[in-house]
Amino acid sequence: MEPFSPPEREFPAEKSSSVPQKKYHVLVGVTGSVAALKLPLLIAELLKITGLEVKVVTTERAKHFYNAQEIPVTLYSDEDEWQLWKGRSDPVLHIELRRWADLMVVAPLDANTLAKLANGICDNLLTCVIRAWDLSKPLLFCPAMNTAMWEHPITAQQVEQLKGFGYTEIPCVVKKLVCGDEGQ
Repeated sequence: MEPFSPPEREFPAEKSSSVPQKKYHVLVGVTGSVAALKLPLLIAELLKITGLEVKVVTTERAKHFYNAQEIPVTLYSDEDEWQLWKGRSDPVLHIELRRWADLMVVAPLDANTLAKLANGICDNLLTCVIRAWDLSKPLLFCPAMNTAMWEHPITAQQVEQLKGFGYTEIPCVVKKLVCGDEGQ
């Protein structure tokens, strides 16, 4: 199966006119799967689409797999959530991000965060954004984990739970994994 590639096109708000055009806001969530190595490539490809504005929410574990200097968009992590809010009238970052976004893509979604989401656990910025997500807006998730983890019976249950929330699965692909295993 080929990786998902969004079509190159302009969004309706991007048609030429003298009125300033609204950008389509895409929030990318990235978790601690080795597939997070591809975050710079994912962001570069998204930025090729006319009319998109992109922001990233990362888990602390995901930071291990990419260089933040290679991410040319705003990158948020747990630390930002706690530094933004000082008092009662201050904005709450996970709420502001869910309001800002028109679409969310969680790529990669590791086994740990999959389990958290399926069970309603929201203990970091990313899981809080998803827990507060406006279900009228699309949320795409891209599971990425070792084949043995993927094949564990609980994984299918957790994926179905997320789909039951109305989220859309972007299926994983079969390939040789970084660990040397081959499979999904």
